[in-house]
Amino acid sequence: MPHWQNIRACVFDAYGTLFDFNSAVAQHRARLGENADRFSALWRTKQLEYTWLRSLMHRHADFWQVTQDALDYTLEAFGIVDEGLRRNLIDAYLHLAVYPDVRAMLEKLKCAGVRTGILSNGSPMMLQAAVTSAKIETQIDHVWSVEQVGVYKPDPRVYQLAVSELGVPAGQIAFQSANAWDAVGAANCGLRVVWVNRFNQRRERLPATPDAEIKSLDELPGWLGF
Repeated sequence: MPHWQNIRACVFDAYGTLFDFNSAVAQHRARLGENADRFSALWRTKQLEYTWLRSLMHRHADFWQVTQDALDYTLEAFGIVDEGLRRNLIDAYLHLAVYPDVRAMLEKLKCAGVRTGILSNGSPMMLQAAVTSAKIETQIDHVWSVEQVGVYKPDPRVYQLAVSELGVPAGQIAFQSANAWDAVGAANCGLRVVWVNRFNQRRERLPATPDAEIKSLDELPGWLGF
């Protein structure tokens, strides 16, 4: 199995990579019925679209606001008027499940002495809530939010944040994301990138490409030689 010998830190995207964004809707699937999966997909799509549009418009708002705006759009799109459900859904976003491949992988990295971090669009409050709820705070050394630079991924300033904070060259940082566009953004900034293609996405037609592609984070420690 190929691996890199000089990796000094592993940095992870949060939503879709460590935390299952679909688990918010899953907690209330019975109330949404047959629309649950389509509802969750639209909520996620609008959430990402709003980050890109706000960045282009130079009208930044934190991810907590963006997530609520996207939820309100989705509720209206499905003709749902239920303030109780809205409160429950947005609260569920603070208590997302981690994917089954996360905890054991993080433990292997920690045992190998690798520094770990999260670099996410999420606001500091959201990320702290997610990490605490998932009980992975002892396995994550650093948590960085785009709020520290005031713009969303894939702006290069976001990825440079991890490089600056860690104090190591970009080429010695392995960045993992399940979002193809995010993996490309990190590769564009010189990080070593492992695309966790857990959603069977097609590769992006953009100027940079990830260094590696895996299907599950279970593969990561071995791939990196840990």
